[in-house]
Amino acid sequence: MGDTTASKLDHENHLLLDQPLLRLPTELLRKNFRSAHFEVEKDGTHIKNALKETATGAVNGRASQADVLRNLDAMIARARGTKRKLTAFADEEARLHQHEEARVAHLSELYSMYGVDDVKYEAWSRVRLDRLLVDYLLRHGYNESARSLAQEKGIEPLVDLDTFEQMSKIRKCILNRSVAEALAWCTAGDTKKELRKMDSNLEFMLRFQQYIELVRDRSVKPTEILSYARKFLFPYRDVYKKEVLQACGMLALPPGSAQDIVAYSDLYSPGRWEMLANLFTSTHNALLSLPSIPLLHVALSSGLSALKTPACHSSHPASAAAPSHSTSLSLASSVCPICSTELNDLARSVPYAFHSKSHVEPDLLMLPNGRAYGKARLEEYARKAGLLDGQVKDLRTGEVFGMDRLKKVYIT
Repeated sequence: MGDTTASKLDHENHLLLDQPLLRLPTELLRKNFRSAHFEVEKDGTHIKNALKETATGAVNGRASQADVLRNLDAMIARARGTKRKLTAFADEEARLHQHEEARVAHLSELYSMYGVDDVKYEAWSRVRLDRLLVDYLLRHGYNESARSLAQEKGIEPLVDLDTFEQMSKIRKCILNRSVAEALAWCTAGDTKKELRKMDSNLEFMLRFQQYIELVRDRSVKPTEILSYARKFLFPYRDVYKKEVLQACGMLALPPGSAQDIVAYSDLYSPGRWEMLANLFTSTHNALLSLPSIPLLHVALSSGLSALKTPACHSSHPASAAAPSHSTSLSLASSVCPICSTELNDLARSVPYAFHSKSHVEPDLLMLPNGRAYGKARLEEYARKAGLLDGQVKDLRTGEVFGMDRLKKVYIT
């Protein structure tokens, strides 16, 4: 009789991996609403103040009829501009609602399946794998490949192409030594307020890098550099005291004279752009409640944890090595995936597998190098390898030992 427990679907554990699928559209809807509210408040306050001033001037006789009409036209134009902005926000909200609906429907399909042997589960799993691959490609900057795969598989509502493409574009600009795009993202709408709630230092570090580039450019006048520092750096002297003090010292230490001072030579290092790009990526993901690593790695880690044993990361140098040419093809196909060079590092931080029952080969024999195998398997492998009588060969490392050096071990 088949093991129905093993094949039964655990829907809750499946949905743990898919939390970002629903979370990101929700965060984008919140961000879209906050941005719309910010525009309404800003333009509404401006129109109210302009209307009040115009009415007061008309009553007091300080404003002519032409001035009143001119002010009314300006207010009407501003209101129309606000309407256009709100129309764009409404279109974005409708798009996000469509994505949310498609994703809820996709996850709801899982609850109509009760076992992994269900035919519908295989199709659903393939869609999920396609989503994970698109997410992986987007996070690594392969935007065109990700979009092509999403279009080919028809899963565009289930992936976040626009969000990651925008992030990738800004990251590339930072790596190309331009912070203007990242600063525009930080100050757009109410993003600045949200970053302050997170205690993020992204905007300050971008401003600090702009200041460094001004100091590096010897054609910029010192008065302009001081004006920039007073406006964007000095207000944060209590929070970022070290950086503000370094900014003051940089005026006396241009790039050519700061090579021997570590505290200042690092500020002129090209590696700061990579640091800023990574800081922007982590801040962007935190703001939108996105995982810091690709979802494909999360899925692989959960699967690798089910296979991991202490032997997978043992001190034996050959444990993660590929089989030598002297090993058989049957051995090469049975190598543990965690011990492979491709997945060994990824599995290093995941917990060991939990097994309520142990399954070992009968008649275990331990080799001098500490590895244990069943006697029948050792004898069969020795026969296939053409060894002399009384000799056995380690299936993993290829070492040859005499039978008299083997010890019989027992499970206690």
